[in-house]
Amino acid sequence: MNDIEPLKGLKIADFSQGVAGPYSAMMLAQAGADVTKVEPLDGDWCRTLGTAYGDFCAHAVAVNLGKKSISLNLKSPEGLKIAKQIAAEADVMIESFRPGVMAKFGLDYKSVSSTNKRVIYLSVSGYGQEGPYNDRPVTDGAIQGFSGWMSMTRDENGTPMKTGMVAIDFMTGIFSYQTILKALISRGINGKGGYYDSSLMQTAAAFQTAKILEHHLEGGKATVLYVPAGTMKTADGHIGIAVMRERHYASLCKVIGREDLIEHEDFNTREKRVDKEQELMAILRAEFLKKSTATWSEELNAEGVIHSPVNSYSDYLENEQTKAVDSFRWIDHEGVGKIPLPRIPGFAPFENGHRLAHSPKIGENSGEILTAMGYSTEEISTFEASGAVLQK
Repeated sequence: MNDIEPLKGLKIADFSQGVAGPYSAMMLAQAGADVTKVEPLDGDWCRTLGTAYGDFCAHAVAVNLGKKSISLNLKSPEGLKIAKQIAAEADVMIESFRPGVMAKFGLDYKSVSSTNKRVIYLSVSGYGQEGPYNDRPVTDGAIQGFSGWMSMTRDENGTPMKTGMVAIDFMTGIFSYQTILKALISRGINGKGGYYDSSLMQTAAAFQTAKILEHHLEGGKATVLYVPAGTMKTADGHIGIAVMRERHYASLCKVIGREDLIEHEDFNTREKRVDKEQELMAILRAEFLKKSTATWSEELNAEGVIHSPVNSYSDYLENEQTKAVDSFRWIDHEGVGKIPLPRIPGFAPFENGHRLAHSPKIGENSGEILTAMGYSTEEISTFEASGAVLQK
C-alpha cells in the first residue's frame, strides 16, 4: 500500500451509516487516518444492501476498508458514555442521521464542540439541515428523481430511467471527503474546527451543473451534444460510439461502408445530424447489426473512431488495459472470499493482507478500541454483559 499517509495521527469518529458517509470515512482511512466506525449492535444498515455474507455485503466491504469497528448500544448509559468519549477525542466526526437525531443523544455538533473545540463535524443528509424536506427519508433513487438526474436518460418509450447503482451516494461520499480535507487545511491555518453539511440533493445538483445550465439556457429543451452517439446493437452484443468531429463522422461512414452518408445533404453538418438524429441513427443501427462487436471494435480502432464495446464487469476484469495499469487487485477477504478491489484514483493499489484492504465485522475491534481508551478488561466485560457493547 501507499506508504505516504498524510492524515496519519488523525482520529475519525464515523457514526454514519449507509454508503455516502462511510465512503468518505473509508477514503480518510486510506489516507492514513485512524477511523473508528461506531455502529449499533445489529450493525450499520449498509451491511444489508444486497446479498449478505455474514456481517458483509459488497457495499459494506467497499465502504469500510481500513476501519476499525466498535458496536455500541447508544440507548444504554454505558454505550452512550463511550460514544461521547469517542466524539470528544475525534479530529473529525461524521454522522448521517436525520436532523435532530444526534442532538437527542448529546452527540450533535453543538454538544460535541462544547468540549472538543477543534472538531470538524460533518453531517451527511438527504435534502440538507433546513427547509420543508429536511426530515424526509431519502434513498439514492429518490434524489435521482428529485434532482432531474433521471430526466437525462430515458428508455425507448420515453420513461425516465434510474442509474443502476447508488451513484449519488458515492458522489456524496467523494464530495464529503473533499469537504473534510478542505476543513482540515482550514483548521491547520486558523486552528478552528467547524460544522459542515453534505447533502445528496446538493451533490446531485453540483454534479449536474452543466446540464442544469444547459437546461436553463435552452429554455428546457433537451440538448444533443453531437450525433451520431449512443449504443448500437451488433450481431452478438452492443457497442457505444461517440462521433464529435467531422473527420470522425467521415471515418465512421467509411468503416460501415456508407461513404454516401458523408456528403449526404441531410447529414453533412453537425447541425443537420442533430436535427435528423432519428433518421441517421436508424440507418447506422441497421449497419451495425451486420458484424460482431469485436469486428466493429477492430475496424473502428483502425480509423480512430471513439467507441467502446459495452462490457460486463467480467469483461472489465479480464481486459488487457485494466491489467496493464494495475486497475484492481485480487484480495483475500476473510468475510466474503477472494474479491477484486479497484484502485482509488490518487491512492496506491490495495495489497493482499494489508490492514487497509480489510473491512471489519460488526464490533470486531470493540475490545481493542476500548482498551486504547483506557478501559480495563473487567470494565469491558461488564459493558458486554450489560448489552452496552458487542464484541466479535
